[in-house]
Amino acid sequence: MSADLLAPDPTYWGGKSVVVTGGAGFLGKPTVRMLTELGAEVRVPRSAEHDLTDPRACLDALAGAEVVVHLAANVGGIGFNRRNPGPLVRDNMAMGLNVFEACRQHGVAKLVAACSVCAYPKHTPTPFSEDRLWDGFPEESNAPYGLAKKMLIVLSDAYRRQYDLDSCVPVIANLYGPEDNFDLEDSHVIAAMVHRYVIATENGDPEVVLWGTGEPSREFLYVDDAARAMILAAEHRDSSQPFNIGTGVETKIRDLAALVARATGYRGATAWDTSLPDGQPVRYLDVTRAAEEIGFQAEVPLEQGLALTVESFRSSLSRT
Repeated sequence: MSADLLAPDPTYWGGKSVVVTGGAGFLGKPTVRMLTELGAEVRVPRSAEHDLTDPRACLDALAGAEVVVHLAANVGGIGFNRRNPGPLVRDNMAMGLNVFEACRQHGVAKLVAACSVCAYPKHTPTPFSEDRLWDGFPEESNAPYGLAKKMLIVLSDAYRRQYDLDSCVPVIANLYGPEDNFDLEDSHVIAAMVHRYVIATENGDPEVVLWGTGEPSREFLYVDDAARAMILAAEHRDSSQPFNIGTGVETKIRDLAALVARATGYRGATAWDTSLPDGQPVRYLDVTRAAEEIGFQAEVPLEQGLALTVESFRSSLSRT
């Protein structure tokens, strides 16, 4: 690790009362694990007991917190987004508004609220710079979710100016890793590919069919790297201006498919169903600001992360 990059500081977290919304979820689990290892007293409100779309339940869920990391979201892949535009905008906007207001009422010292790369306009020059975040409308299938998450940036700025609430909103690249949602109907691209190629390998299928043309590109961030970024943001970020969290590395979906096929040992053919949408044409981030302002840099290379993801999915199959 170079001198200008940072590791989380146990002296900051020792004994702190921290609430992680969505702490039982994909990004939440490694975040909770790391915070606990750093000495924080972590609490995870469960949705069965605290519906964060309800203001009173959210207020109760965040009581006593010194730091809040807001990761709870109604989220899925392109198929899920196309089927659920209403709940995506409704639930994510409600949770964001309620979390900010509860933090204000409780006098929370620091709030980190995770935004998504889906907030960027459909046609944004690459790599995506934070200064272009407001230059247009998101890709249509992602827009309800992306716009709801982008409102977290507005809330952070407004609540800082009006109420002096110290919050920040990292904009996170596409995540992947162990314990992802591998459901083919609702998962993101890597989890869906891993599922398809592992099953095809086990069944000896001659062909795997994937969505779209394979020509768009994405940036993929290993989930543990994202969790570390959330922790560094709480420690070091004292501005409501958005900042990108990612690798800064562009990968074409077609090339990703070849990497996943190799990681799973699949030797058959890959076909592309061009009747299904590609989503945003190109998406990868300028990550300079995160390196300079919170000392973050991604550490897990894509091929290593894919191997761990494949292992996780195969282990889940063996348990069923």
